[in-house]
Amino acid sequence: MLFAVTLVSSDPDALSAGTHAVAGLNAVVKETARLGPQAEDLIVEATDRVTLRAEAEAAVAHLPVDVCVQPTEGRRKRLLVADMDSTIIGCECIDELADYAGVKAQIAEITERAMRGELAFEGALRERVSMLKGLNRSALQTCFDERVSLNPGAEVLVKTMAAHGARCVLVSGGFTFFTDRVAIAAGFHDNRANTLLEDGDVLSGLVGEPILGRQAKLTALREEAAALGVTPAEALAIGDGANDLAMIEAAGLGVAYRAKPVVAAQADARVDHADLTAMLYFQGYRAEEFFA
Repeated sequence: MLFAVTLVSSDPDALSAGTHAVAGLNAVVKETARLGPQAEDLIVEATDRVTLRAEAEAAVAHLPVDVCVQPTEGRRKRLLVADMDSTIIGCECIDELADYAGVKAQIAEITERAMRGELAFEGALRERVSMLKGLNRSALQTCFDERVSLNPGAEVLVKTMAAHGARCVLVSGGFTFFTDRVAIAAGFHDNRANTLLEDGDVLSGLVGEPILGRQAKLTALREEAAALGVTPAEALAIGDGANDLAMIEAAGLGVAYRAKPVVAAQADARVDHADLTAMLYFQGYRAEEFFA
């Protein structure tokens, strides 16, 4: 069976070393291709994806190189489902919002535990939102303006996939106030998230039910795929926290981006070094096909 082994690194020397290391494995390399200044593709004949992935990851473990091993067939995905906080953007919005309420340390500690899978997401979200009760809703816009920015490569990833016919959906356990704005900035077609409830000009300390958590993210992937007339195998899902794990496991390509250990251990690939354009290279896109 033919597999694509894609190596991505911003360090040219590391990329070259990683390519040579993978080419030296006990597998038949049928073809190599430079996808861009940061990526190399090797088409490899092997019998077992799991073994090939383990060997490829071990070969580059000492290098700042991200690697993805997958069948050559069906690499380009028709659907992108992406987490927002600490994936498409560089922060956890609820933690930053908590700063304006003077409770960032308390809320951030709960967020970290929830993202590691130590706490049930839904209960942890209700607890954190309750601590924001009384915060003026104007803090939402201030937080967005001052704290929220797209991670490197996010806009290129989304707009490139969209330009090539994929549907791109932002699915977050965060809040619609932020996903609405981030979706527009990055170029997503749609977004799903939780709703912060208000009491006049302040937050009520409540979140709309049902809460969009781990299972709801999986449901979103399945519903979006069905609406397109494709299977989850034709989807790319990316995220970093435990509430992303179900959709990452269900997608044809599930990628852990700067992820918690519980997520990194189960994903099809990890991106620990490169920016979000690594997901394009994993699909076989060449740099000249990228849109900004």
